[in-house]
Amino acid sequence: MLPTHIPEVVRELTRRADPQRLRQDVEFLADRPRSRTRAPEAMLRAEAYVTTELTAAGWRTWRQPFDVWWRLGSTDRRGHQALPLEFRLHPRLTGANLLAEPPVGPHRPIVVVGAHLDTVDGSPGADDNASGVAALLETARLLGGLPGAPDVTFMVFDMEELGLIGSRFAAQWIRRNRNVMGMICLESVGYFTTEPGSQQMPMGFGTAFPRVAAEVRSAGLRGDFTLVVHRRSTRAAAALWRGAAQATEPVLSCVALCDPRPLGPLGALAGLVVPPLAHLDRSDHAAFWNTGTPALMLTDTANFRNPHYHQPTDTPGSLDYRRLAAIAVATAATAASWPDRKRTKLPSPHVRE
Repeated sequence: MLPTHIPEVVRELTRRADPQRLRQDVEFLADRPRSRTRAPEAMLRAEAYVTTELTAAGWRTWRQPFDVWWRLGSTDRRGHQALPLEFRLHPRLTGANLLAEPPVGPHRPIVVVGAHLDTVDGSPGADDNASGVAALLETARLLGGLPGAPDVTFMVFDMEELGLIGSRFAAQWIRRNRNVMGMICLESVGYFTTEPGSQQMPMGFGTAFPRVAAEVRSAGLRGDFTLVVHRRSTRAAAALWRGAAQATEPVLSCVALCDPRPLGPLGALAGLVVPPLAHLDRSDHAAFWNTGTPALMLTDTANFRNPHYHQPTDTPGSLDYRRLAAIAVATAATAASWPDRKRTKLPSPHVRE
């Protein structure tokens, strides 16, 4: 059941969310490809923009460099097909994540909201993943306007397209240095279409997840929903996000998918041998799952809906900014009122501007 205070807060956050501001974020970030290895100047430009916006929203923002050796990852070459199983061994990778925390630091267990900043070669990446970063920035603005800073940490990851390199580093670091209750990953969240038959499903999906497949088929295979991927550890958080999404304007259609695997290395191993499960590991939440941290992913399903996936045509004009603003609202409400947070309630919706 949705907590009674959530709809009121969602209405207030919806009033304050700005689709045009989200569009400006995406247009700035997605005017060129961004990559530490292929387009480093564009990556630094994007970093500076994100840092400025998070700081202006009232968060203490800092850069977390990393230097890793001999990491198994993937290729970031351009192409419409997903590349989760095209492995590559990276001898050395040097990059940086961005972190933003409350001005005086977290005092209680935190919730992480994360999105990756980089793109594949040759794609400006409006949906993948300027949309996720823009939703993260708007979430930070909305939560920064509440009385008192909620115990939320924002993480903007590097080198997701090379095999979750930045988030693997971040997930291990934050598990050692913070008390983390859960994580929300924003991955390709801005592309929607009401065209019948526009939503595809990977091979074997109907067998692995018959209820979800039937739900999508019954709606005419329309790509007009947000997929909420979770495990048992985040079932309540996923339900809270879906409930908040139902209170937004416009109302967000959601489909929930429960990954049956356990947290930790055993779950990661299962993903390597069962193809439909491997598709559920295709973003930064998987790095948190693999360290035992509860997480959920929000996505428009990327290449299973968006014909511009990993292409030069993944541009800002293809996204739905009203829905993207609603995603930020539901994410803000969920992060600040995480189900496992004891005796926690969102502040009054009478927030400062």
